[in-house]
Amino acid sequence: MLSNDDIKFYFSIFKGLNLADITELFKMAHTRHVPANGIYIEEGSSSKKLGLIRKGLIRAYKVKENGDDVTLILRWENQFVASHDSVILDQPSRFIYQALEDTTLMELDYGKVENILDNNPKLSSHRNIFLLRMLAESLERMESFVLLTPEERYLQLIKDKPDIFNRVHNKYLATLLGITPVSLSRIRKRISQVPKR
Repeated sequence: MLSNDDIKFYFSIFKGLNLADITELFKMAHTRHVPANGIYIEEGSSSKKLGLIRKGLIRAYKVKENGDDVTLILRWENQFVASHDSVILDQPSRFIYQALEDTTLMELDYGKVENILDNNPKLSSHRNIFLLRMLAESLERMESFVLLTPEERYLQLIKDKPDIFNRVHNKYLATLLGITPVSLSRIRKRISQVPKR
């Protein structure tokens, strides 16, 4: 049963849906808890999990041949998390999705709900919005590496999520920004020394 808080939350995320649509969507979903450091999606998994983070933080990363890991994506409260490979390309995930904190999600199996989504125009339009958002986020990330300096990428990240540096290890943030932890420390130090107006 949906609580009043659930209803308010889902209306804020799924704008334009009515209570019947929200209820239909909720019937297909379940709550999932992933403990801190737990794996949400394994590398090589073909699962089409689609999670809406209610509380917590998930990173997607890849372990390189030399054993170093590189963080590609961070997702936090009120954001969706899913394997782009599995949901968009119908291929096994190339990345590991790990909870960095105790994380609670509303989870759907995208593969199982596609037929239901096809038969409900409102839900189908939200699926299209979600898929386009995944694509747009990937393009924005690529563009940021071409058009922005590491410092500008850092400033954008703290603008989007001001508390991120209290929640994520510097080494994860550094690889997300495409720099070394030493470079990240230098950027943070330089910015902290700039007089505020």
